[in-house]
Amino acid sequence: MVALPEAIDRFIEHLRSERYLSPHTLTNYRRDLHRLAASCPDTTSLEKIDPLAIRTQLAALHRSGLSGTSLQRWLSALRTFFNFAIQNGWVKYNPANGIKAPKSPRKLPKTLDVDAVGQLMDSQGTSWIDVRDRAMIELIYSSGLRLSELTNVDIQSIDLHDASIEVTGKGNKTRVLPVGTQAITAIRTWLKVRNELAKEGEAALFVSQRGSRLSNRSVQMRLAELGVRQGSNQRLHPHMLRHSFASHILESSGDLRAVQELLGHANLSTTQVYTHLDFQHLASVYDKAHPRAAGKPPKPKE
Repeated sequence: MVALPEAIDRFIEHLRSERYLSPHTLTNYRRDLHRLAASCPDTTSLEKIDPLAIRTQLAALHRSGLSGTSLQRWLSALRTFFNFAIQNGWVKYNPANGIKAPKSPRKLPKTLDVDAVGQLMDSQGTSWIDVRDRAMIELIYSSGLRLSELTNVDIQSIDLHDASIEVTGKGNKTRVLPVGTQAITAIRTWLKVRNELAKEGEAALFVSQRGSRLSNRSVQMRLAELGVRQGSNQRLHPHMLRHSFASHILESSGDLRAVQELLGHANLSTTQVYTHLDFQHLASVYDKAHPRAAGKPPKPKE
């Protein structure tokens, strides 16, 4: 018999040591499982948690205002946890299977259009911080990097001659991405400054004034400040540039699979949510591609 708190600890350690999930993801799993533990009056045994207990907690979370997406993630965490419990012989079945969360309306990600991205790049000044920020923005938009992928990039990870970069994404998976010409130029300019700032032995591509690796929070604050300086009516953040990268590539190519690979998504459905095509573009593609769409419709006979 395994108590729920002990089972949670062993599950989290499994995710950390064997699946190499990020600290942020581990925190989310632990929070979701603690929500389950808080709702169970008896945590002495996993076998006492049945579908009714999970449905009751699901309804309570829904009433508290938790979104459908968050509830789906909660149920997914529970299913993964109980599958682990089955593998260890702690329970005989998964009580979270077959339980569905209420759906939330799907929201399209906010993006910048091509002109807005160009204005953002051109608005940079000439100080060392401006040079660094422009290189970061160019790289995120050029290669569609996640925030953590950007801050974890080391100098040896980028090949300026081959115009490529190797990044480590979710699940500790690495992928090699192309880097655009303008991003390469901005990074070359930054490297001249960076070499004077970085501490001895520091491997990070982007460093702070102290010469150490730049934090995620610092990047977020810098982009938010740039958005305000530019007079944007919406908060500028790194993920918006990643969204814009994906949207612009997809609109130009129509190749969803290629965008999936570039973004490092395990499932194509994630890419479909992540990007969007406006109707005018779809209509244009349809008119050019469909064999019976071309030409003007015949006039009705009088």
